[in-house]
Amino acid sequence: MIDRVAAAFESKDYREAARLLKQLVKESPENPWVQFYIARLHEVTGKSEAAEKTYRQLLCSTTIAKIMAGSRQGLQRLEKNEKQRRQEAIVQAKTDPNNTQLGVLILEPIDSEAKTQAAKSFARIMNLDPYKARLLLPSRGWRLYRTGAIGELRLYAQELLSAKIPNFCATLADIQKINIFRVSHFQSLSPQPTVVCYNDKNQMGSFGFQWSEVRQVIQARLPIFEEVVDHDFLKRLERKVQTQDYSQFCDLHLPSRRSILRIYDSAYEFQQGIDFSAQEDMPTNRRNWNRLIEFLNSQLPHAKLLSDFTQFAETALDRTELLDRLPSHIELLRRADSHWDPAFQLYSGLVFLRYFPSSPT
Repeated sequence: MIDRVAAAFESKDYREAARLLKQLVKESPENPWVQFYIARLHEVTGKSEAAEKTYRQLLCSTTIAKIMAGSRQGLQRLEKNEKQRRQEAIVQAKTDPNNTQLGVLILEPIDSEAKTQAAKSFARIMNLDPYKARLLLPSRGWRLYRTGAIGELRLYAQELLSAKIPNFCATLADIQKINIFRVSHFQSLSPQPTVVCYNDKNQMGSFGFQWSEVRQVIQARLPIFEEVVDHDFLKRLERKVQTQDYSQFCDLHLPSRRSILRIYDSAYEFQQGIDFSAQEDMPTNRRNWNRLIEFLNSQLPHAKLLSDFTQFAETALDRTELLDRLPSHIELLRRADSHWDPAFQLYSGLVFLRYFPSSPT
């Protein structure tokens, strides 16, 4: 009967092949030839995942040369068909002008227990070496994995989600639509908190809101670089750039306003508005900042707090073609521009869009 199944496949009579295999599965379910032709049937009927699974099981469970060779060929066909299907989908997606916008694909953390299987799927989808694929999957924090046309990225994102690999996409344009207000100081706290701030045109104004509107808080620090003179290993003088300090940041996300209030220590006017110094004799900038953060934390226990920007930045800083196109809405006293500033804008915007993608404008 196996010969009749083979003949049915040869003549592409898949209905007859299915009828014969149904009987063979009842009589000899463990027969490797039966399993091989079941995999073939899955393949020709578009059940790619089932076909791949059976082919791989046969490669591990049988030593019959013809079955092993046929299984490898089947896997090669599946891979070729998958690449062709994906390429056609990418071409189709790019016909829509909205799908050509610059975007990013972000990988989210995955549990270590699920990483082995996820790495195999990730390697297959992204055409990677399995070992490298495992290294790229984050265990904590986000990884900026790829930039490009958003239509293509969304296709990959959907495949990754189907393989239970958490991720999401966003466009640079959507990040730039979020209103950023640089806070100068808190003007009052009642009847509602009100800040004095600057908009993206550097125009000063006041912004009143309710604490309940703040749904997310981003706390981070950005390095401040200075050029220093040091000795090299031959004790010769050399100039190099080092991190000399950090600037403290706190972004308050108000999704109902499609807005972010950006507070950072070097721009906050602690001598203006509400006094958070607790009447200390000699309040320092750091103490004032700590008091301000303590106050904000006491008012925002309901808000989601995120503080893993640095880990994300390490995966984003080399994406200069992306960061150069993103205004940072940050004014730090720097000797030279730093990609850390737009990287923070990117991270805060991505957090905003990830959890509140369709907030009202």
